[in-house]
Amino acid sequence: MIKLIGEQPTSACVVVVSGIIERAGGSLEEQMEQLRRAHSLAGSEFALSDAFFFYKKGLESIVDDQVTQRFSSEELASWNLLTRTNQNFHYISLRLTIIWGLGVVIRYGVLFPLRITLAVIGLTWLVIGTTLVGILPESRAKSWLSEVVHLTCYRICARGLSATIQYHNKENRPQKGGICVSNHTTPIDVVILANDGCYAMVGQVHGGLMGVIQRSMVRSCPHVWFERSEMKDRHAVTSRLRAHVAAKTKLPILIFPEGTCINNTSVMMFKKGSFEIGGTIHPVAIKYDPRFGDAFWNSSKHNMVSYLLRMMTSWAIVVNVWYLPAMTLQDGEDAVQFANRVKSAIAHQGGLLDLDWDGGLKRGKVKDSFKEEQQKMYSSIIVGHKIMTDRSASLILI
Repeated sequence: MIKLIGEQPTSACVVVVSGIIERAGGSLEEQMEQLRRAHSLAGSEFALSDAFFFYKKGLESIVDDQVTQRFSSEELASWNLLTRTNQNFHYISLRLTIIWGLGVVIRYGVLFPLRITLAVIGLTWLVIGTTLVGILPESRAKSWLSEVVHLTCYRICARGLSATIQYHNKENRPQKGGICVSNHTTPIDVVILANDGCYAMVGQVHGGLMGVIQRSMVRSCPHVWFERSEMKDRHAVTSRLRAHVAAKTKLPILIFPEGTCINNTSVMMFKKGSFEIGGTIHPVAIKYDPRFGDAFWNSSKHNMVSYLLRMMTSWAIVVNVWYLPAMTLQDGEDAVQFANRVKSAIAHQGGLLDLDWDGGLKRGKVKDSFKEEQQKMYSSIIVGHKIMTDRSASLILI
């Protein structure tokens, strides 16, 4: 890997070392202030040496991009006898080769058929059970039966993944009428959380097998499914979710505010929409143990079928789940600040990196507004105040 060093901004050099890039901590303003203090420069003075600071930052991003690496599988300290199954064979020793070969036979010849059987049983029971419960009139008994059906199904499916789940701080479990938000690593996050309690799912209406499952589920439980046209109408989405939360007898809504799967090392920007609904937020941190199986779903590399095949041929899915204390919007706090506070709490509890980047960068480019925000921050350092009203000054770096 590469490390950038040099006390002086004009001596940003690169040397090959083990590990990752050593980055300076703090915001852009804090780093620039420290740099200027070291060179006895006033905040309102422009120095040519500032260009080297941005040159160093740009080189760091090229070598060790903080965003791109969050969408590739987590690196392991030691081999778990899995990765070589799908890659070119590399001979290490006869004994290790024999052990790996036996592992392939066990995982594909014994565990995989059993897991497929359990998954089919679980999904079949979900469709049949929720359809039968949906016939009953609305009552307390129907709600209870619906929860029993859902819990049974998800627990069978979890056995189909050989999931070993440890729940912490169960006294903080999400309550009815609230919103459960969590970091997102894989689609099976839903199965992991629903093993310990029922949730109202939120998502887009699908066709095919997924559509059959969705229609059967909504008959017995008030899940929130949106048509494609509705998903684009932010006001309509917010209104339906707010109405669900207002009904204190309905199951807590389960939302993954990152909007995409991250590789079990970090938590990226939470979309503010989930925090504008109102109500109580119940944060949950999920952390998978990669030694037994890579739970991360790289949707740009694997489709759902190949991903599930990888999951069902892993050794196991070992995961820890932490329920955090409920959080509400504080006085003077907007939705963005609230989202960041919840995200930081989840990252701290799960031992994950807390990143401000938008997970949408997985498939898109950095927005011009974000670039301009960085330009404005540098401009404010030069002119000596925080807010720039002159737009032309915000483009000083161009």
